[in-house]
Amino acid sequence: MDKELAGEATASPGIGSPAKTLAKQIEGAYQRIGVTGAHRQIVFMILLGVFFDALEQNAVGITGPVLREAWGLGGTEIGFLNTMTFTATALGRLATGLIVDKYGRRQMLIINLIIFAGGSLLCAVAPNYPILAAGRFIVGFGLGGEIAVAVIMMAEFFAAKHRGTAVGLINVTAAGLGNMLAPAFGILVFTLFDGPDKWRWVFGLLFIPALLVMFFRRFVPETPRFLASKGRIDEANLVITRLARGKLSGPISDPEQFITAGPDPEAAKSSGHWKDALRGKLLKRTVLLCIAVCMSYAAQISMLTLMPTILVSQGYAVNTSLWFTLIMQSGSLLGAGTAAYLASRLPRKKVLTAAAVLGCAAGLSMAFLATDIVLVVIFGVLFNFAVIILNTTIWLFAPELYPTSTRGFGTSIILAAGSLSGGLFPLISGAVFDVAGLGGMFTTLAVLFCILAVAVQFPPETFGKPLEEDADGGSGSDDEEAAIYGH
Repeated sequence: MDKELAGEATASPGIGSPAKTLAKQIEGAYQRIGVTGAHRQIVFMILLGVFFDALEQNAVGITGPVLREAWGLGGTEIGFLNTMTFTATALGRLATGLIVDKYGRRQMLIINLIIFAGGSLLCAVAPNYPILAAGRFIVGFGLGGEIAVAVIMMAEFFAAKHRGTAVGLINVTAAGLGNMLAPAFGILVFTLFDGPDKWRWVFGLLFIPALLVMFFRRFVPETPRFLASKGRIDEANLVITRLARGKLSGPISDPEQFITAGPDPEAAKSSGHWKDALRGKLLKRTVLLCIAVCMSYAAQISMLTLMPTILVSQGYAVNTSLWFTLIMQSGSLLGAGTAAYLASRLPRKKVLTAAAVLGCAAGLSMAFLATDIVLVVIFGVLFNFAVIILNTTIWLFAPELYPTSTRGFGTSIILAAGSLSGGLFPLISGAVFDVAGLGGMFTTLAVLFCILAVAVQFPPETFGKPLEEDADGGSGSDDEEAAIYGH
């Protein structure tokens, strides 16, 4: 065990409490077993669902120009579909956060996929605009819960050394591969299918992969951190043994005792409360990360939702605008990969600050220097590169700020705030574009990065620290905690 963990035992009088001991035991076990084949299987099964979630998140942007032509929808109606999706995403994240902290993480993976798949199917067969909007709401509810659980589970299955990279892979898959390949998916569908209803195939085909993912997800176990926090030590040891032996299914003989002490099961049932994320030092963390994620999502979703329509309004054909958007989205893949790489090498706040500065510069360049389509694409790549570094780093930062007893709800609040911002701000961005053009819109987005850069300076740095297991995560101050952990 490294010096930082060993030093915890003498850093303060209260450091030997059962919760601190549990945190050290779990971190020590994870460090000892490293990353095994079982970890890789869990990562694959979680990321497979996340990839198709990303395609679904982009569906309004892909189908927007076609819906505009087929149903005569205006920018407001298309924007409202996006608003319905992301408003429901926020609600889905909050509901999921409450459930996973009380009942566990794994079951919500399958439940959210079922909701998401049903909404996709309803969108595909929608006879009119209101039904389509309702379908988008259902999709959003399932989509929000899916991403929230994925972030929490990836954080809880890995040691501090690998945690950042593991969580970063979610956005490599979603914001990177998913967002970049979404326009290609649209091009493929519109090439294979023609006619005014060809947009239906975009939604219909997204229903099928969810069925496959539901099959794979049966083998994802509950996280040992959650089990241990509820006093279910034998079950936690069984899961850690499965991880160590690379065996997710089948009987396990003689499970190893990685964890020997933890909270009393009866006491654990009543410990922790969803309101803890809104109390004491955790309230400060929640508010600051909510501000940061709102700025980041507002910039990202404005770009995703409006860019194809903006290009079409400037005279480009639908497929041509999707190709340009695809090239710009290559920045998302590069950004997500860069964030995952930096996650195990640099502190969170340094990465967030640098990416915010780059995003501001890219936005201003798009506003004042993008005089032709080549420059629009180049600055668009840089813009997406920066914003996905921000989103990815916030995703891995958020679960690190909360103890296990309230990690689900705390993380979900932050991700839900981002979803609300992503749902509402494109309406503002679209209105600014109508009045002030591309320059006005991207100047507005550049300001968002400045606000984000300020907000991320105040939460405590979590780089290299074990996840908190202390049920009383709302007590004390961040300064006191920094002294305890020697940072």
